[in-house]
Amino acid sequence: MPAISKARKAAYQILMAVERGHSHSDDLLRGKVVNALSTPDRNLATALVLGVLRWQILLDRQLQALLKRPNARLDAEILIALRLGAFQLLHLDRIPERAAIDESVELAKQAGHKFASGMVNAVLRKLKAQSGPWPEGTIAELALAQAHPAWMVERWADAYGLAAARLICMHGQTQPVLTVRLANADAEAEMREAGIELAPGELLTAARTVVSGDVTATAASTEGRVRLQDEGSQLVAEIAGRGEGSAASAILDCCAAPGGKTLILAERNPAARIVACESSAERLAQMRKRIEGMGDRIECRLADATALKEDGVFDLVLADVPCSGTGTLGRNPEIRHRLKVEDLARQAGRQRAILAAALRAVRVGGRVVYSTCSLEPEENEQVVAAVLAGGARARLTPIGSSLEGLCREGILTASGAERLRNCITPEGALRLMPGVFHTDGFFIALMERTA
Repeated sequence: MPAISKARKAAYQILMAVERGHSHSDDLLRGKVVNALSTPDRNLATALVLGVLRWQILLDRQLQALLKRPNARLDAEILIALRLGAFQLLHLDRIPERAAIDESVELAKQAGHKFASGMVNAVLRKLKAQSGPWPEGTIAELALAQAHPAWMVERWADAYGLAAARLICMHGQTQPVLTVRLANADAEAEMREAGIELAPGELLTAARTVVSGDVTATAASTEGRVRLQDEGSQLVAEIAGRGEGSAASAILDCCAAPGGKTLILAERNPAARIVACESSAERLAQMRKRIEGMGDRIECRLADATALKEDGVFDLVLADVPCSGTGTLGRNPEIRHRLKVEDLARQAGRQRAILAAALRAVRVGGRVVYSTCSLEPEENEQVVAAVLAGGARARLTPIGSSLEGLCREGILTASGAERLRNCITPEGALRLMPGVFHTDGFFIALMERTA
């Protein structure tokens, strides 16, 4: 009986759990099973899980075409074994063909499908021989070739053009750039001494791209002097944390977990009292542990942001709201398999309620930053427009002046500021598009309470 590597067995178990809707891949990849693996096995298991989820739509089409009955519905155990083998054969050049095929066959056998093992073997051998490039000329062809749902790609092409849709799709098929935030000037030297190779970030002077090395194994990471955080996410907090004329003394972070943006708000406003809200008790506990070094400066509050009672209390409110996450498909590829177009209206309803509460909570003349990691207008421009048109005593403030201020203050790089000017929407908000920068996709709008 051929042995199955620990990495492939872990990847198979995670993909089965995701397929059955039992959990999310990001949670499982941080779980005990994966953490118990050696570093090489952990890296391989992660690559297999995320790679299969990224390419699943196209893999299924390729595999179905090789079945004796192309429309046959396969048991989940067989389907996952086929997807794992197919991904390794087509996308991982360093994996020996024999290992990819033989271990996929053995996974099917050990899952109780001994009689299907011959089919798994035959299909994977045919796949390797018949694979080739797929056309991308039309929207439908692009969606299949880049393994995205056609309805998503159609929306992006309609909203931003086919060229932008292609960039979004290509970004969604690549491993995200690993970016860290340096808490101070000494942190970079500490990282280099630990053998971590860093390069400058694209946008922010405090951001670095990790070229090589395991950041999480360093004391600087475990003790909070260096934090893993997407550069677009950092930019949201920098825009929010920048004072207009004077530093904020009272700040509300409406949907704060996991706490990375909260920490930046605290860094940029060292005298401020910060209330960090989170509606999930588990996520609140994780955030509280992450920011415990801040002492009592930050109040962690278990609260639903739609039900906030404060009126005119805060100088600054950050409403980084829960969303569809379509700007993060490279980092969270399974979103494309779970999300339905009808989910957007449900998300938008909650987003409008959070933004309305945020605008009530801020004082007259105070600022609210609304942000999502979504590419969908229903969750972005349309939410802002609906809330402002619905009686909120606030106005949209063009974000360009904030970018210029961040540049003058040495927080935003000059090249980053120049490139970001081209990302300002006609309404004056900021949209980071995947593929334009090595960041997740973000929408950021700045508002001021007027009465």
